[in-house]
Amino acid sequence: MSLGIVFLSEVMGTMMLTLLGCGVVANVSLKGTKGNAGGFLLVNWGWGLAVMSGVFVAAKSGAHLNPAVTVGILSSGAAEYAPNVPVSFASTMTYFGAEMLGAIIGAVVCWLAYKQHFDGEPDAATKLGVFSTGPAIRSYGWNVVTEIIGTFVLVFVILHFGSVTALGPLPVALLVVAIGASLGGPTGYAINPARDLGPRIAHALLPIKGKGSSDWSYAWVPVAGPLIGGALGGFMTLWMPDLLAAVA
Repeated sequence: MSLGIVFLSEVMGTMMLTLLGCGVVANVSLKGTKGNAGGFLLVNWGWGLAVMSGVFVAAKSGAHLNPAVTVGILSSGAAEYAPNVPVSFASTMTYFGAEMLGAIIGAVVCWLAYKQHFDGEPDAATKLGVFSTGPAIRSYGWNVVTEIIGTFVLVFVILHFGSVTALGPLPVALLVVAIGASLGGPTGYAINPARDLGPRIAHALLPIKGKGSSDWSYAWVPVAGPLIGGALGGFMTLWMPDLLAAVA
């Protein structure tokens, strides 16, 4: 498979994920929407279904949709990112670039869909919250720990799906719902550097009425934490057979 096809597949899949994921947050949080005050569990389900949609769209490229997943596959020692897509520097950068671009585009389209509600929302923090995550308690070290744990669960479990399920993207969706419901409280569970940084860039660039700060002082947390968690998930997958053998 050409890297051009991989790039287009990941752009479209990550765009769909971000559009629908940011969209459910907009629906729940922005003033005057039909879904206003729908609650955090609705956000969890919305993000889960957003991921499922993105996986369907980007199936041809393996549907990474997330630099942490790409890093996890890399650190697991896999030879391919997807069928006929060997692991290399060029393919790794292709995935990273496509995931970031798709996330930015998805966030822009979400803003267009909710333009009037963004204009009518008086709180700048609520507007930013549609695009990117923020902590319930700001403590950078512990916020990173939370993101590491959540992303480790995501990548470690995803890398074990292939041998036990034929249900396609549905288990990934349910896993994202479970992570959000169980581990999403402290930080809003970015668990995806592109999902947070791409929309944050869009927030900074878009002419959003009364948007306020893009909170760049926090922006490194949902990038560093997921990348570390993804790498740990991949390493654990690589060494797990040896660990099980040692225990046995």
